Amino acid sequence: MVVQRSVRLLLAAVVGVLCVSYAMADEGMWTFDNPPRKQLKELYGFEPTKEWLDHVRLSSVRFNDGGSGAFVSADGLVITNHHVARGQLQKMSSQQKNYVADGFYARTYAEELKSSDLELNVLVGMQDVTARVIAAMKPGMSTKEAVAARKAVMAAISKESKEKTGLRADVVSLYQGGEYWLYTYKQYTDVRLVMAPEEKIAFYGGDADNFTFPRYDLDMAFFRVYENDTPVKVEHFFRWNAAGAADGELVFVSGHPGSTNRLQTYAQTEYQRDVAYPMTLKTLKRRLAVLNAYAVRGAEQARQARGSIFGLENSLKAMTGEFGGLNDRETMAKKAAEEKDFRDRIMANPTWQAQYAWAWDSIGVALERQRAQANTRSFRSVRSRLLSFATTLVQYVEEIKKPNGERLAPYQDANLEGTRFRLFSPAPVYLDLDEEQCIDGLRESLEALGADEPFMKAVLRGKTPEALAKELVRGSKLADPAVRRQMLEGGEKAVRASEDPAIVLARIIEPMNRETRSWEEKNISGLLTRASEKIGEARFVVYGKTAYPDATFTLRLSYGTVKGYPMNGTVAPAKTTLFGLYDRAYSFDLKGAFDLPQRYLDRIGSVDLKTPVNFVSTCDIIGGNSGSPVINAKGEYVGLIFDGNIESLPGRFLYAEKANRAVSVHSAYIIHSLRKLYDAAPLADELEGK
Repeated sequence: MVVQRSVRLLLAAVVGVLCVSYAMADEGMWTFDNPPRKQLKELYGFEPTKEWLDHVRLSSVRFNDGGSGAFVSADGLVITNHHVARGQLQKMSSQQKNYVADGFYARTYAEELKSSDLELNVLVGMQDVTARVIAAMKPGMSTKEAVAARKAVMAAISKESKEKTGLRADVVSLYQGGEYWLYTYKQYTDVRLVMAPEEKIAFYGGDADNFTFPRYDLDMAFFRVYENDTPVKVEHFFRWNAAGAADGELVFVSGHPGSTNRLQTYAQTEYQRDVAYPMTLKTLKRRLAVLNAYAVRGAEQARQARGSIFGLENSLKAMTGEFGGLNDRETMAKKAAEEKDFRDRIMANPTWQAQYAWAWDSIGVALERQRAQANTRSFRSVRSRLLSFATTLVQYVEEIKKPNGERLAPYQDANLEGTRFRLFSPAPVYLDLDEEQCIDGLRESLEALGADEPFMKAVLRGKTPEALAKELVRGSKLADPAVRRQMLEGGEKAVRASEDPAIVLARIIEPMNRETRSWEEKNISGLLTRASEKIGEARFVVYGKTAYPDATFTLRLSYGTVKGYPMNGTVAPAKTTLFGLYDRAYSFDLKGAFDLPQRYLDRIGSVDLKTPVNFVSTCDIIGGNSGSPVINAKGEYVGLIFDGNIESLPGRFLYAEKANRAVSVHSAYIIHSLRKLYDAAPLADELEGK
């Protein structure tokens, strides 16, 4: 591998400290089958028992639309972040009631609001199926044959498990394909909103304070899980500790980090830096400009767009920080040093060299093809929620005819229930907003690909982006879930005969997408997967199972201590208080994102200003961990993860303990706010078991 000259200058210094820093850092998003027992015992004298791990696992919840949470009472009460809940809050809202901005509190079970399409998962089983998956890919298979064999066996494993247990069954790839595990989940789809505060206190400081510390957010929301129209009784939940964790105390995070790229090769990291991130950042800025322009049309347009604006602002700031890490010489030098140590060990052993050295070359070939196709792969799309419904319908009737193992993942037998659940969601579709986003998406694709590009010619059919978007959005009936259900129940005949413009366009696009997927599986993703599996296998041979896999939106355990850090030439404290919240508010004269809900102004004399608000720890987290519980060694709930600091953003590629911090809402603030500010003593009593 060619390493940049500036990076080479740092390699010698870095490689000498790699082993020491990894052994001592509070690093890792560990799977529950392989918890960091050695590190915890050596660093903190703590040895998690099987019973402790099982309790933590079964008390933890995945929000399947992105995020984490936890059971916090025996009556199915779940806590997560306001920003994790905001998608559901938006779907429940209307022009008359804005639950995102104004908040909500149900004083009785009868007042709790049912979510339209929220699925919660609890991990109840884990089984290593690596041998079966690997055995399906016979020696001498072509890349295409290996892709098909892998896909078929994973689908078969999921189907067998689903039929046997009735549980959600996902086969997940860990260690870049070095291991495959069957994860089974208890699914809950009757989930009801209990409480959420106002947006201005949940996201206090707005985008300016996002990914920073000190912070003062009450980023929380409560749901309750039901079965058979009754609150579910759960054996495993986290008991509340209102005192929280002390400075320097060992704490844990049990959540579902979305994705990291720490085990990627150096060449893959370079591709992210040189191609993927610049392209994505440009698109995010463009999409954000469209949403902001739509939002200024009026209060209702602002309400409709606010959720998407929030998400894009969050993504833009996060990816800008990650991109900064990719352009940092020291970060890239550490990545290069890790790979050099790994590859040197492989090359020093003739047997390992023969088995594994080719994998890096294969990844290089795939990346060159990926670079050449980057523009096409990124812009051969049409941005429309109505079209996404249509695409699901067109794919569904085609895929369902195939053998289970040959289908796209959403249409395999084990996943059909979830696909239909999302397709039939009664959540509103904002047609004006969908049209504006569709217009700009088409314009962007046209600028990137040109009018003569085959995809654009097939999509536009001589129309302008404005004309096509209007025809698509205004002519389609798919905003109505009853129409979508009727179409699916009509099967292939109904979908093929439909003159709905969204269905018509999906029928044009899908064959082209199928051809693209087939080519990519053979020439890019198939090569990357086979090579990554070999590198994952080599990692086990060289280092053993002493490392953790990249994040995959599966349950992980992180650990660390409550700890401040050096910042801006001074020191950030481990926690903030209500004193600081009011100081920040009045320092900005209660303007803009630094204003407070009226109740905070009216009741300032009723609150204890010494109450801790937010705190930081060295726990290793990333997007997807939002809403994760922070617990102490006793398994008690002491905090609610909601962010990382700005220094943590390069953590997608490399963990740096010195200033990498997870930011959480303090358990004391949650209880104090419920009792003193929200008149929600019954909810506080339920949390504290009173």
